[in-house]
Amino acid sequence: MEPTGISVQNRDLRLLAGLFECRVMTSSHVAALYFEGKSEAAKKRLQKLKAARLIGERARRVNESSILFLTRNAVQLLAREGALSNYPSRSLASWDKRAALSDLTLRHELEVMDVKTAFHSAVAKEERLTIAEFSTWPALYQFTAVRPGMNFAVAVKPDGYLRIKEKEPNDELSEYTFFLEVDRSTESQDVLATRAVCYHEYYKSGGFAARQGAHPSEFSKFPFRVLIVLKNAERRNNTAERLLVNNPPIFTQARLTTFEEVMKDPLGPIWIQPIDYRQATQGTLFDPQRRRFADVYRRQSDREVLIEEKVRKLRLLED
Repeated sequence: MEPTGISVQNRDLRLLAGLFECRVMTSSHVAALYFEGKSEAAKKRLQKLKAARLIGERARRVNESSILFLTRNAVQLLAREGALSNYPSRSLASWDKRAALSDLTLRHELEVMDVKTAFHSAVAKEERLTIAEFSTWPALYQFTAVRPGMNFAVAVKPDGYLRIKEKEPNDELSEYTFFLEVDRSTESQDVLATRAVCYHEYYKSGGFAARQGAHPSEFSKFPFRVLIVLKNAERRNNTAERLLVNNPPIFTQARLTTFEEVMKDPLGPIWIQPIDYRQATQGTLFDPQRRRFADVYRRQSDREVLIEEKVRKLRLLED
């Protein structure tokens, strides 16, 4: 069925393809990603796309943000336009299943989109930076890795895959690659640590290099970092501590921050490496080597104060 009452523009197709990938957005996400932050322009266009039955809206409570999703009509339109060639082939029935989200998954995916829009908005203000790619379809970049000491592979589906290009003073381009993990507070520290080790193995084994078309032995030419966004400073610090006592320990490949900080300035000095956490706590009661054998976790607000005062925080593109 052709959309009625609307002339589909290139921007509409980009928006619909983006909604196909991420499954849900709010109007704020749409404005930031496709309308340069112009909320009124986004609102008017969304009204037309809804009227054309290309975008639907989930039932919501009073004072909740409108949550948008793609209709079958839009999926068929994108397929006709050849806009889905980079995605796995799916039947409409499987699309309906993919679009059916539990409340817990919905909240998580909206948080991932919050992070994505924060990055896009920040990069748009920097003339030297561009986002070459920011995918939030986990299956597109999933991989398997075998942890040391284990005889089975662990599947990892990243929340996001991000490539940022920077124009250097000599007009050459540098590229930075990141995987994104947005914390579900229901996950244990062991789960987060296992995922971090899997990323480490994916790099060291040459799996990521092979995905880029290179030989696994050339792994060092294809570095990436894992950005982990945690709910709060306490959980961030717990994760940094856990990564330090991992086997193998994770020192610099992972960078951690809080959801509040990433929403304010994802490019700024908000990122903590586990090795910097170790230096900040060395010789104190909060040294991970002292705490690793503790039987019971006890909340210690003094630690969070110490970390904020002493830890080195890096900018996103800072080595």
